[in-house]
Amino acid sequence: MGLDDSPGASTSYNDEVINGVVEALRLAVTNLPPDVESALRKALEAEENPAARAQLEAILRNVEIARRTGRPICQDTGLIHYYVEAGVESPILPSLRGILLEATRRATKTIPLRPNTVDPIRHVNPGDNTGRGVPIIHWELVEGDRVRIHVVPKGGGSEAVSVLKLPPPGRGLEALPGIVVDAVLDAGAKPCPPTIVGVGIGGGADTALYIAKKAASLRKLGSKNPDPFLAGLEEELVNAINSLGIGVMGLGGKTTVLGVHIDYAYRHPANYPVGIVFQCWATRRALVEISPGGSIRITQ
Repeated sequence: MGLDDSPGASTSYNDEVINGVVEALRLAVTNLPPDVESALRKALEAEENPAARAQLEAILRNVEIARRTGRPICQDTGLIHYYVEAGVESPILPSLRGILLEATRRATKTIPLRPNTVDPIRHVNPGDNTGRGVPIIHWELVEGDRVRIHVVPKGGGSEAVSVLKLPPPGRGLEALPGIVVDAVLDAGAKPCPPTIVGVGIGGGADTALYIAKKAASLRKLGSKNPDPFLAGLEEELVNAINSLGIGVMGLGGKTTVLGVHIDYAYRHPANYPVGIVFQCWATRRALVEISPGGSIRITQ
């Protein structure tokens, strides 16, 4: 398909990167990240509710079977998001968008992935997880010649209960805990709890939701927020939410969320955007790191 005719990025090198992204997608949809699996096992150890225990045991069996057989963890293999940190001196930068599109097509066919992209006007599905505006690619240009691609196949069920609120700026931070707890109550069992809740504060309305989704999808469970105030607020919210009793798949118990991850951007004085995005327990992510010398490293 002629991904790149520019100097500095050969067709064979492009193909190696395509294969690397395909393998990252395969890893993401068939292998639950260690931090998430560990959090689920801790939830099982602490759980006393029989229905919740049975659900957690089934989830963990499913995780083991998916890993052993190389099959997707969930039938919903997500809408594919790429968070790209691209070094401005990388020789592959001019061809990277084409590489990600081709990798998406190949992964859909070979893993396989469920075709999840639907035209909202004509209701047609191209069958390869591409289309107008998708896969969703978030670009961040950085110094240097290395490229890091975070691969996130984001499930539709947890996306469906996303929330955007703009409380009065004068009481935005005061209102924040109630907004988050209310969002979890309203979501109930719909996002397949236990979930990771991402909270984005500030920026514009779109920025708040972007920050929230990135925090829910990419930040590892067990990591501590670098801001001490936000670290304390995250802990308070986890405790408050888990006291609601919604529990695993809405069947009660001690664990409704595995974590709350908060991030922020500076805001306009006239508004206080709060975005809330849920990530279901099937947290699919992988990282592709590409060096200028041609080496490709895939991790979770």
